[in-house]
Amino acid sequence: MATYEPKTDDYELRAYKVYDCKVDPDQNDKSTEIKLCTFKRPHMRAFHCSWWTFFVAFFIWFAIAPLMPEIKKTLGLTGQQAWTSNICSVAGTIFMRFLLGPLCDKYGARLLMGCVLMGASIPCACTGLVTSATSLAILRFFIGLGGSTFVMCQYWSTSMFTKEVAGTANALVGGWGNLGGGVTQIVMGSALFPLFKLGMSPEAAWRTVAIVPAVVGFATGFTILRISDDCPKGNYKDMKEKGIMPEVSATSSFRDGALNFNTWLLFIQYGCCFGVELTMNNASATYFKETFELTTESAAAIASIFGWMNLFARGLGGFTSDIFNRNMGMRGRLIWQTVCLLIEGVMVLVFASTNSLGLSIFILVIFSSFVQAAEGSTYGIVPYVDPPSTGSISGIVGAGGNTGAVCFGLGFRQLAKTKDAFNLMGFTILGSAALTFLISIKGHRSIFGGEDSEAVKAAWQKSGQTITKPGDKDEFDDSA
Repeated sequence: MATYEPKTDDYELRAYKVYDCKVDPDQNDKSTEIKLCTFKRPHMRAFHCSWWTFFVAFFIWFAIAPLMPEIKKTLGLTGQQAWTSNICSVAGTIFMRFLLGPLCDKYGARLLMGCVLMGASIPCACTGLVTSATSLAILRFFIGLGGSTFVMCQYWSTSMFTKEVAGTANALVGGWGNLGGGVTQIVMGSALFPLFKLGMSPEAAWRTVAIVPAVVGFATGFTILRISDDCPKGNYKDMKEKGIMPEVSATSSFRDGALNFNTWLLFIQYGCCFGVELTMNNASATYFKETFELTTESAAAIASIFGWMNLFARGLGGFTSDIFNRNMGMRGRLIWQTVCLLIEGVMVLVFASTNSLGLSIFILVIFSSFVQAAEGSTYGIVPYVDPPSTGSISGIVGAGGNTGAVCFGLGFRQLAKTKDAFNLMGFTILGSAALTFLISIKGHRSIFGGEDSEAVKAAWQKSGQTITKPGDKDEFDDSA
């Protein structure tokens, strides 16, 4: 099997002398390729642990959503009370995303990922104890803290792969993780809930079924702490002890990231794509059940389509961003970002005006695809904004997604007609697309002007394979 062994100054101190992936020594031995069909440490082990952990976190986060029609009936909730719990589920993670970004710069993603996932599993297991609208909102607030694992998911991937393939890598781990939002709709609403109902009442079924994802989540969090690495050269703690990694100030990292204007433009744009996805994860099952008079199981199955598009759409969005970057540099990434947001906004408006179930499902597929493509495109830009503060910027931009979900959730809660809430969301997305014209990253060309530096041109004009499969020929040492 092909291996790569860069002879850098810290060769004797790093955890791995030989890598399974091609790496760039000038970018701290980050991989220049993505080998999807291997689980070897450090690069691809971290890649697969990253998306799977986020997938489980997402599954836990939205495990209650497909059960909401039954919970509303049991607790006698009004529509506003149900939306209050939906808003709490996405609001809880906003502060955590701001906090965990700079902590990733200091401690790495692995440790934080495992601890947060195990912590979120505990309130998930307590779902059956809710007795009122207030206790439901509080419970979902604490379960929602697990959504902050997105920051670690993206930071971990960025730590393992070069900026030239960051769009694809970040989009794949984020998209496959987000897929948990679709899988939970169909597994919890259309599989486990009916299964549990065979031996108990509907109320007893929804009160006990959430124990399943809670157990899986806790076990996953514990496992990844023991089988993966923080970055290509090892774990942050060991690297600091060996003197091959400087101590990082979380405060300084957050300050530098927060003072960059581009961070906040991406914050808004991410709110208009990931915030939309979170809103749809909460709303779609109830929307289809009430609008088209479907059963809970059928509505959950249709709602899961939105999340299932993550199987390819977010990854395709990031991959396309990398292709545009390879041909046009940062200007290409920004153009693709604008296109995704414009099509997404238009599709929301069309979806809001559709009265046919079949047509609604068709539009939902297109709508969802561009929502997730925009998410992948956004995190193809993030690693370039200020590389030393990538963790903080990733956290702030990620918090934008949850902030957008809270704002859109308030629209659905307060507006009398669901169509009005969808229209508000659609026009807001169209407005956010214009913000791309204001993004200007040092050393990179913007949409309207500027020039790429010589070093930047040399990087994005490199040709090379990004994703490899078994059988692909490698251009380095085959002796191992």
